Order: sequence, then structure tokens, then C-alpha cells
Amino acid sequence: MISRTEAREILSNLTQSQSLLRHMRTLELVMEAYAEKFGEDKEAWAIAGLLHDADYEAYPDKHPHIIVEQLNAMGETKIAHAISAHYTKWNVPYETRLDKALLACDELTGFIVACAQVRPEGIATLEPKSVIKKLKDKGFAAKVERDEVYKGVELLEVDLTTHIAFIIEVLKANQEELGI
Repeated sequence: MISRTEAREILSNLTQSQSLLRHMRTLELVMEAYAEKFGEDKEAWAIAGLLHDADYEAYPDKHPHIIVEQLNAMGETKIAHAISAHYTKWNVPYETRLDKALLACDELTGFIVACAQVRPEGIATLEPKSVIKKLKDKGFAAKVERDEVYKGVELLEVDLTTHIAFIIEVLKANQEELGI
């Protein structure tokens, strides 16, 4: 299996944007925590989170095909499939819990980081009810597709408030590193 060191090397060759790198790091942490919660493969889930947008900056018109092809060539078909399915409009079937979790965590984790950034205390005092309120405000973090958030929660079969609370706790535990 691909190691995190190899995954980070792939990432460093494709992505320079610090905000995009932070986004992928947040997904790495959240996915690893969910894998632990569900009794799944923590390394595979973490790497899926880490590499899900790896080719976005270098190849925006080909995203996620470049990273998916690279992972398939390495024999990492489950991670590749999850990455190919992390946006519902790509019409890739959701076959595994990994596929569903990556979708459920991607947009929402980015949204939660945005919520934390507008608070004086950052993530430290952020509560799910505040995130849910901001989700209803279409003007806040307008690029976040709310439909993706809700579809991910539905597919993963988790409660929205509980899901948000879980992600907040993971981010709080890593707030210093993440700068939130």
C-alpha cells in the first residue's frame, strides 16, 4: 500500500497553494478519525483525504483524473475510486463507506474551517448550531455547495449535527497545526 510519505511526495509535486494543502491536511485528519471510529483502514482513509484534491491546482480541467490514474497505476484502486467519487455531479457510484465518507467530509470540513476563521476564538468555541446557521446563509462561503454537504450526510447515514460535532472535535485537536 502507498505510504503517507509517498502520498506527501505526490502532493508536493502537484500542489503549492498553502490553503489547498491545509484543506487536504484537514481532510486527512478527519478521514483518519472517521476510519478509527468505523473500524476501517486508517492509512487508506487518511491518504484518500490527503490526496483527494492533489491534482486540482496543477490540472483543474482534468481534476480528479490525474491523481485517480496515478493511484490506479499504483494499484490503489479503492482510494482512487473514492477520490473519483468525491463530487456527486461526476456520477461515480458510491460503493464503499470510504467513498461516502470522503464525500460527506470534503465540502463540510472546508465549510467548518471557514466558520472558524470568522470567529475571534477560531475553532475553540465553534458549535454545530453555528455551523448549521451558516449553512443556511447562502452568502457565507458561497462556493461551498450545500447540496454536496447534505448528500454526503445522507449517503454516510449520519446525523448532520453529530457529523459536524465530530469534524469540529478533530479540527480542535489539531487547531494549532492548522492555524484555526
